[in-house]
Amino acid sequence: MTTPTVAPPPEAFNFAQHLIDCNATRPAKAAFVDDQGSLSYGELATRVRQVAAGLLALGLRREERVLLLMQDCTDWPVSFLGAMYAGLVPVAVNTLLTADDYAYMLEHSRAQAALVSGALLPALTSAMVKSDHEVKKVIVSRPAAPLHPSEVEMEAFLQAQQPLAKPAATTPDDPGFWLYSSGSTGRPKGTVHSHGNPYWTAELYGKGVLALTENDVCFSAAKLFFAYGLGNAVSFPMAVGATTILMAERPTPEATFARWLGKVGGAKPTVFYGAPTGFAGMLAHPALPAKTDVALRLVSSAGEALPAELGERFKAHFGVDIVDGIGSTEMLHIFLSNKPGQVRYGTTGWPVPGYEIELRGDDGKPLPLNADGSSEPGDLYIHGPSAAMMYWGNRQKTQETFQGGWTKSGDKYIRNTDGTYTYGGRSDDMLKVSGIYVSPFEVEATLVQHNAVLEAAVIGVNDADGLTKTKAYVVLKNGHTATEAELKAFVKDKLAPYKYPRQIEFVTDLPKTATGKIQRFKLRDQSAT
Repeated sequence: MTTPTVAPPPEAFNFAQHLIDCNATRPAKAAFVDDQGSLSYGELATRVRQVAAGLLALGLRREERVLLLMQDCTDWPVSFLGAMYAGLVPVAVNTLLTADDYAYMLEHSRAQAALVSGALLPALTSAMVKSDHEVKKVIVSRPAAPLHPSEVEMEAFLQAQQPLAKPAATTPDDPGFWLYSSGSTGRPKGTVHSHGNPYWTAELYGKGVLALTENDVCFSAAKLFFAYGLGNAVSFPMAVGATTILMAERPTPEATFARWLGKVGGAKPTVFYGAPTGFAGMLAHPALPAKTDVALRLVSSAGEALPAELGERFKAHFGVDIVDGIGSTEMLHIFLSNKPGQVRYGTTGWPVPGYEIELRGDDGKPLPLNADGSSEPGDLYIHGPSAAMMYWGNRQKTQETFQGGWTKSGDKYIRNTDGTYTYGGRSDDMLKVSGIYVSPFEVEATLVQHNAVLEAAVIGVNDADGLTKTKAYVVLKNGHTATEAELKAFVKDKLAPYKYPRQIEFVTDLPKTATGKIQRFKLRDQSAT
């Protein structure tokens, strides 16, 4: 299904050139602002073309991969788009991984060059020692120490090149870039996206749902190496000529508030992209800014389902709704979402125009709708124009996930009578208690409504009879107390009795991915030992 008002990209299409063309009339406007300065759209275009020329001068050939291990800064979009402009394939990787992870990614992607932040160079160097794969050159952004002869500083690398006159003659279906999926088990999967895919996410979601404009100032807590962050802070704002604030450090409440208040770079964000865990931490923080001190007009959430209570508290404080949606690395960005001015808290909203949604049963067949338009819980499948091409070198997983034009998300959902969808947890997180499915998220969302609870995670554990029961791990807010019996009674009062957690363990924090998703599999492993 496509949206009639959105024209497809032309047959000859290079995404980096497309974004440069979108901003040819605003060369002096700030495209990106980071902790060390700003980069105008005109400067960005020049530097993108210099990176492209420099990588080709190293002897790299069409569609060869380039590892991008870089903190969020103005050099990140320059590097990413520069590689795409040259017809090369940037492989953007998580900055919080280990040298072993990077060694695997170097070998798996066969990256011929690497662009890396100075602060992350030791991890990459260690990875290169561990790996049998050899890269031709390491280009270092903002080096923190003197460089080895095999390494070159980014600024010198750029200045040595005349900008490449023309982009590679790519098409919308040519490989554009990779992102590694953050799987809960096993090796991460190299997810291959085309030049056309980010065009579709920008048109259908950035413009179509969020209605971003050139007057916006965007700030994303999710980093650029994530599909969510890449759309939030590169594809979407550049497609409309907006300005983006980039932040290298972790998105702590203090760091986020500093940007909201315009203390870094001067401009206050009008659009903020976050995740539920971050919103919970901010709302509980004593330095939470007043509504009158910020310029927010639009706030987006993804990464995990947003508990209704969090959205309602945020709206009560700031007067701005949190627009919750779900996307994935495989679909590149959000395909199911609430809309500005049309938010149903407790749900993930409606299908984004341009995408189709199906809920399927264990037999793989679409679930029938009830008379009122609702459905039973089912596996979420998506059909849309931004689906990845494949997992590189993993035929089995590719076939399991990409099925005849549909992408299996691995999430459980139900359809509501108003056409919205409510999250029921990951397919492998759903619990069957007393023969009835229990959503860990539903129990977690109830626990965090208690005024003493900051965060909660629910897993299934086996009792003495081998039957599955629910166990909750709970983080309390600073200065608050609660007992196990109190929280059990609280949940019993709000949900069906069989759903209350039979065990509650109080912890100081929960294991999470770099995007803030709770890693329930780690809690399951911990519980089993």
